[in-house]
Amino acid sequence: MGRPVAVALLFAALLAGGLRAQGSLAEAAERVRQAWLAHDVQAIVGQSPSVVLQIPGADPSAPVSRAQAVELVRRHLRAGVERSLGVRAVREVEPGHGYAELERRYVVAGTSDERRETVFLGFRKPGDDWVLTELRSAP
Repeated sequence: MGRPVAVALLFAALLAGGLRAQGSLAEAAERVRQAWLAHDVQAIVGQSPSVVLQIPGADPSAPVSRAQAVELVRRHLRAGVERSLGVRAVREVEPGHGYAELERRYVVAGTSDERRETVFLGFRKPGDDWVLTELRSAP
């Protein structure tokens, strides 16, 4: 396919609304990464009606409601001061199901010892956008 045709197709997709702010799994992971750095838990959880959480301070469980997830993630982030947070992997394991792996470096407020945590994010794509369905952390 020639370059002019490819450019025309790209513009057509843009005009038709085919590319959205959260259209790709990588964009969804980046959105969560940025929200995490800002400790914006509403944006981390997004519009998910429920989320499976496995984080310190929360018992591993069946999916919790959006409101519960927001509060539990808020508690998890409250004591930490972020040093860095990077996306290590993003994979769509089957159509409409994917995950992202983040590497977090932080210190507990009032200390200087840096800690590391791996954050696993599970996503589903029920429509046009990827929605967070799982958030798990491991030291």
